[in-house]
Amino acid sequence: MSNEKVLPLLEPDVIAACCPPLNERPMSAEEAEVAAKMFKALGDPVRLRLFSAVASHEGGEACVCDISNVGVSQPTVSHHLKKLKEAGLLSSERRGTWVYYRVEPSVLAAMGALLDGAAKTA
Repeated sequence: MSNEKVLPLLEPDVIAACCPPLNERPMSAEEAEVAAKMFKALGDPVRLRLFSAVASHEGGEACVCDISNVGVSQPTVSHHLKKLKEAGLLSSERRGTWVYYRVEPSVLAAMGALLDGAAKTA
């Protein structure tokens, strides 16, 4: 008799486009809140470096041990990663003692779509 259990796989959170392109129509209050949360999270240089480190890391995900060298202490890195997760910019998965972070493709697509239309008309 086996004590093995089959656990269901969790689907990653799918993040839909937050807002229309900036030049399409004025944002609603809710859309502006979501976009502001993303941009506020990226408005800190350490967070922007961490986000870039994860997004550009080989394989599309990075262990916290590989991206912690941003000039601040480890607890501060954890704080900034938490803020990026709360803003919906990163997702994470614990593997043993390490946490791996990734930027979901839908996040980059949503951010790109928000700014893309405005860039094309500039």
